Amino acid sequence: MRKRQFVFSQMHIDAARNATDDFNLFHDKKRWAEIYRNPFGGPIALGFQLECLIEHQIKLYRQKEGEEALIKEQGLRFSNYQFTFANAVKPDQALSVEIKKTRINEKGDYSLNNRVVVKTEKGMALIGHKRETTKPLFLATTVLSDFGDLSNAADREYLADSGFFLKKKFMANSNAKNFLSGSCAEQSDYFDELKDKIEFPEVFPCSLISCALLEKAHKKGHDFINEPMVYTSHQISLDRELLETMRSSDEVHILIRKSVSAGGGKSEHEKRYECYGLLNRQKILYRALISLMPLSEIIKCIRL
Repeated sequence: MRKRQFVFSQMHIDAARNATDDFNLFHDKKRWAEIYRNPFGGPIALGFQLECLIEHQIKLYRQKEGEEALIKEQGLRFSNYQFTFANAVKPDQALSVEIKKTRINEKGDYSLNNRVVVKTEKGMALIGHKRETTKPLFLATTVLSDFGDLSNAADREYLADSGFFLKKKFMANSNAKNFLSGSCAEQSDYFDELKDKIEFPEVFPCSLISCALLEKAHKKGHDFINEPMVYTSHQISLDRELLETMRSSDEVHILIRKSVSAGGGKSEHEKRYECYGLLNRQKILYRALISLMPLSEIIKCIRL
């Protein structure tokens, strides 16, 4: 088991939210107090910021255990993140990241699996798994091939009668570096200009989902002050081989719609969204099921 401790300062949070255009008031050092019945007493860290920290720690774990070579040998091109958020992480609050020993499945589809736990002195903040597989674990059967050239579609608009909201974002080395630094991850492990090294972290393009969800809600006139929403879970499958081809200025088309998958949310108050990151020729970089719940419901079961 690998266990390390970290602390996010407000500067870390600002770096992560600015790098991803996340304008959620929960992370704003001035405007957090405007949120109705905000129980956190200050700004809180981003969910994707925590996941980037986890990604980096697992990367270091894989290097130490010699598992990166195994991933290539077995063709495990998909990284799958499945996390449940139990509580918020605040600035200057110590947190620990525990990565359990890798479980290797050699029966059927080969895979690697690590259980992950993030804790603060208040208890559990996040729990879940990171899995490496040959096929995506989430929304694997989705086909998105009927939209034509999305580069010509209007940004921040709905695509005809599909139910999908489109948000366009562009990859940028500088934003990825700031996101890594804001997540207590070493940026030189991913970018080195003198060696022509460009490796976008897996969570970075996925983190742009937050901006897209906020843009979608804002367009519908959602009241972010009186009806705030909080992440409850993330389920993400990312194509690592496609990510390796990406360079600065590459466009990502983020498609979002209310989930039509079986089962829905765990609660009648929970809202679940299907989110897809598409590259040119409609190649799917990532697929994600993102669940949110009103803060008014969250505060009934959290321990601050």
